[in-house]
Amino acid sequence: MLEWDDAPAKPSHQPAPPPRAGNGAHRSLHTVPASGPAATVRVPAADEFKLTHPQAHVESGATGLESLEMGARRIQVDDKKIINCRADLNQLVPFKYEWAWKKYLDACNNHWMPQEINMSADIALWQDPNGLTEDERTIIKRSLGFFSTADSLVANNLVLAVYRHLTNPECRQYLLRQAFEEAIHTHAYQYCIESLGLDEAEVFNMYREIPSIHDKAAWSLPFTQSMADPDFHTGTPETDQRLLRDLIAFYVVFEGIFFYVGFVQLLSFGRRNKMVGVSEQIQYIMRDESMHMNFGIDVINQIKVENPHLWTAKFQQEVSDMLREATELEIRYAHDTMPRGVLGLNASMFNEYMKFIANRRCAQIGIKALYPGATENPFPWMSEVMDLKKEKNFFETRVTEYQTGGALTWD
Repeated sequence: MLEWDDAPAKPSHQPAPPPRAGNGAHRSLHTVPASGPAATVRVPAADEFKLTHPQAHVESGATGLESLEMGARRIQVDDKKIINCRADLNQLVPFKYEWAWKKYLDACNNHWMPQEINMSADIALWQDPNGLTEDERTIIKRSLGFFSTADSLVANNLVLAVYRHLTNPECRQYLLRQAFEEAIHTHAYQYCIESLGLDEAEVFNMYREIPSIHDKAAWSLPFTQSMADPDFHTGTPETDQRLLRDLIAFYVVFEGIFFYVGFVQLLSFGRRNKMVGVSEQIQYIMRDESMHMNFGIDVINQIKVENPHLWTAKFQQEVSDMLREATELEIRYAHDTMPRGVLGLNASMFNEYMKFIANRRCAQIGIKALYPGATENPFPWMSEVMDLKKEKNFFETRVTEYQTGGALTWD
């Protein structure tokens, strides 16, 4: 199993792909990508049904539904690539990226459902007028407000953009599992919000009403829109570099930086035997997100190996600037949600923590540390919570009326 800060997988070496054209990015939170023209689908006649030779060009964003040709040779490992692949995407094996398949299996082993966590103690504490302070209630609501929006953005990005551009079947297999997990996370937030009797409209709309939540979503959206642009295709150094930038924004920043203040805050409740159901939901969400981030970092590093011409000094500086800006936004969010000390925490502790996290992310993708002096983690217990090797009796709080698929009647 994986730990939250496992070293990235050793990439496989590949030559660079041939060029292909693409376009630029959008930059506004309230702008959505223009819809492209609907594709016209023609069903071929029987004598037209052919299989493209595995070495024939398959454009970036290939669907795996290209034309077929009888008698084409079998797929070889070296035919496979992370992006700009020329091989038939329907053939899962032979594996080229064993790490992607292992991450898929690890994710399946980490399966959970929100209803399996008992929320009765949380409900009683939330309904007790003296159970929590107003500052503690603010942290709960704002964390759920950001997370519910964030995981929806992530899910949309996976389904509409990332899957299209990663042209490797074992990586796509993991992406399908990740998309399911993002749906589970959104389900978990809704389950917490409903259980506590919160104002659903207020919590789910916080990204439009709370500046520090809005600013993180607004920072992320242009990169999501860039990948989801229907006219965007990889295949040239410029467009491949744009995809690499967007993947760093998505996996390193959005999943690897923007979630961490909320993770610490909500897990701190559980450490004090408060809101134990919410805290347990977040523990499992955080484990999922840690694997998502590590998968994305492995993809990023593999793209770098297969396309070393993309990793220029100028591009590395652009990435550094992105990470610094994102780190400052997350620190600002900590101060906004925690104007006073609470749960043994204070906002200044997050200055140190987020700089420590930013340095770790820099090391994981191979750029210089942004904050050379930030070498200490003020929350060492976070590593233990995220350790997937640590056994936990997950079902000790399982809700007994919850039914698994095998117990359901289908008529």
